[in-house]
Order: sequence, then C-alpha cells, then structure tokens
Amino acid sequence: MKITQDTQNLLAWEKMDNLLPAIVQDAVTGKVLMQGYMNPEALETTLESGKVTFFSRSKQRLWQKGETSGNTLDLVSVSSDCDDDSLLILANPNGPTCHTGAESCWFEGDVADYTFIGDLERVLAARKSADPESSYTAKLYSKGVKRIAQKVGEEGVETALAATVMDKEELQNEAADLLYHLTVLLQACDMSVSDAVNVLRARHKG
Repeated sequence: MKITQDTQNLLAWEKMDNLLPAIVQDAVTGKVLMQGYMNPEALETTLESGKVTFFSRSKQRLWQKGETSGNTLDLVSVSSDCDDDSLLILANPNGPTCHTGAESCWFEGDVADYTFIGDLERVLAARKSADPESSYTAKLYSKGVKRIAQKVGEEGVETALAATVMDKEELQNEAADLLYHLTVLLQACDMSVSDAVNVLRARHKG
C-alpha cells in the first residue's frame, strides 16, 4: 500500500507497539541504504517535511536523518508490505547514508548489477557542466546531442555486428559501449534510464 497522509492510519501500529521498521532504498540505484524505525509522529513528519525522519530508540525522540551531518534523505515515496507492519522508503540521499561515511550501511555486501546503472547516471550527470578537457564524457557533452546520438548509432551497429558473428567477448564490450553512450544521450536530453524503464513497465502492464 502506498502511504500518504490519508492512509497512514491504516498501518498496523498497534500490532507493532507503535514502532514500524523502515527500510530506506535509493530511489535511483535501488541500493538498500539503511534501516530505522518510525512511530506515527516520525512518519507524519516525514510526509510533511519531505525529509526522512525516524524515531530514535536510544535517544527516545524524533531524529531526522542527517540532522547533524547534513547527509539528509529526500523522500520520494513510502509504501507498506502486505501485512502493513513494515515500511519501504524510496529516497534520494544527499551524501553518504552510513555513519561510517559509506554510501550504505551494507557497504561490505554485494549489490545487484543493475544498481551500477544508477551510479553511472549520477557520475555522468555530474560531468555535464565539467571542463571538456577533464574527461571523455565531458568532451562528449560539449559536442552536443547530435554527436552523442551519432555515437549511439555507431555503437548500436557495432553491437549488432558482434552478435551476428557470435563474438561474445566483443559483444560484451560493444554492448557496454552502447549502454554508456545511450545513458549519456539520455542525460544530455535531461532524461534518465528510468524514463525508458517506465515505458517498459507501462507496456508490461498492458
């Protein structure tokens, strides 16, 4: 269930002694960032402020993530599980989430491959306004959308050719080049991979 100010009272607060576990996931990369706990007031504050706020069991008070470090979490959405007794929060982090300075509190674990695309998008976005001489990506942006689109076309053809001759190593390399240049093109057009994914999701539902 998607949680809003109108539906938050439907959660199983009494079942969980007024304290629900809340998992925070990066809205772009899909990485699991941290776990906290929310009482009704923390959830209400999160929904109203747009900043993820928890109930600190050690301090026995509301605690906005990043209130000291500045590494806040900007709320995207909140949903509950099938029993309405735990929360999944999608958020955009402003800096590292873990108190150790790591991006995630699970920094020693493996992450799914697809999360790297989100990481790549953030790196590419940061280079849109960089000095063209500072990197290949910045130089590519400086040449404009038409040149980037041309590169996507070239890499697409090379990917197809590698597949037709069943050169799997070359296919991997060319597919990587294609994904990279396509991501750059989307960023240059102020779009993201998520925009394409949303189209696929809508088609799948149909």
